[in-house]
Amino acid sequence: MKIAISSIFLLFCIVIGAQTDPKIYDIIAAVSEERLKNDVQTLADFGTRHTLSDTISNTRGIGAARRWIKSEFETISKECNNCLEVFYQSNLVEKGTNQRIVKDVNVVNVVAIQRGTIYPNHYIIMSGDIDSRVSDPNDFTSDAPGANDNATGMAGAIEAARVLSQYKFESSIVYLGLSGEEQGLFGGQGFAKYAKDQNWQIIGVLNNDMIGNIAGVDGVIDNRTFRIFSEPVTTDETDPEKLVQQAKARRFYGGEVDGISRQLARYVYTTTKTYMPEMNPMMVYRLDRFGRGGHHRPFNDLGFAGIRIMEAHENYTQQHQDIRTENGIAYGDTFEHVNFPYCKKLTAVNTITMASLASAPPAPDQVGIGGIVEASAKLQWNTVEGAKGYKIYWRDTTSPTWNHSRYVEDVTEITLEGIVIDNFFFGVASVAENGYESLITFPNKILR
Repeated sequence: MKIAISSIFLLFCIVIGAQTDPKIYDIIAAVSEERLKNDVQTLADFGTRHTLSDTISNTRGIGAARRWIKSEFETISKECNNCLEVFYQSNLVEKGTNQRIVKDVNVVNVVAIQRGTIYPNHYIIMSGDIDSRVSDPNDFTSDAPGANDNATGMAGAIEAARVLSQYKFESSIVYLGLSGEEQGLFGGQGFAKYAKDQNWQIIGVLNNDMIGNIAGVDGVIDNRTFRIFSEPVTTDETDPEKLVQQAKARRFYGGEVDGISRQLARYVYTTTKTYMPEMNPMMVYRLDRFGRGGHHRPFNDLGFAGIRIMEAHENYTQQHQDIRTENGIAYGDTFEHVNFPYCKKLTAVNTITMASLASAPPAPDQVGIGGIVEASAKLQWNTVEGAKGYKIYWRDTTSPTWNHSRYVEDVTEITLEGIVIDNFFFGVASVAENGYESLITFPNKILR
């Protein structure tokens, strides 16, 4: 009996429970360390990219930087038959909005959209920050090269566009340069609102902020570990009655660590371990570093899934520092401190995550669960257009990752006999004919 190669590949994907498309390995290989190095150097050479810095000069300040970023996206678009829609998105932030806005400023983001072929209004976003700063957040004239924070994240988004623009995907991908991060997350706020007003269906936001340092101030040198910060549940539950209902549901049924951002973090983890097993993704169950926030937060605030990807070991002598030498320590976020092989690895983590998500069907909107006082778990979900099948996942309640799964086709409900509902958490993902999976949807209704 002869079986088509495509059928063998799909069966292989389903049996081993992982996406193993050779295309993903090609994407990893295509990420260029040399191009990342050149782009970080170019961004650092603008002197300062402070949000309130010069916008007229062609060689210095944030104006010159954002024009160069836009021109890079436009060049990439020409090389893929104008496959990117490139534009500025901006909003005015008035003096006195907070203590770091000492004059009116137009916060300008640079956007490049690669439209999906099947789900053009579904978006996976990779962002990096354009702006930089020194010790005084209101000093917008001193040199602030911002090589690691955050030219690396911005260069990563540009490089991802270069690589992924050579392919077509079912969902849209956005390569995004955000401004105003150091002054109060204003670029993210403006763009998240723009996306909401445009009724975008955002699959997830991968905020890359500092992806180029391997030598931590803690003395650890580590070129394989990176952190994935994600909040537990969305914070857009503004209706007091809804807040009470959701809190009560989580108390009795679980879900306090299973919000949409947490599922996105798990997806990055699984995809990385599948295709880049040498890497050590470290999921951190927190919005961001202790008491701090990055440019994924404004998206979280509006109910979108968003995470922060960054280095595991920071060096604080190189962050938000005036360039100087004190007691033999060279302070400042300068080019020579960036480790580009590591920056390449984290850029590859982003590209394969976006390629995988953009190749998958949407996740189920509604997943119901039941089976109380039974030695089984019942799940039911809505039909998803474009899904060949579905994957039911379950894990121990103390496990950070999904450990068990079962694939099904032509059904939208299942009873897992012998799997006691009390002992596990459950979820459902859509699976495309090509084997790619959506994010996992945690149950959001109870079956009676």
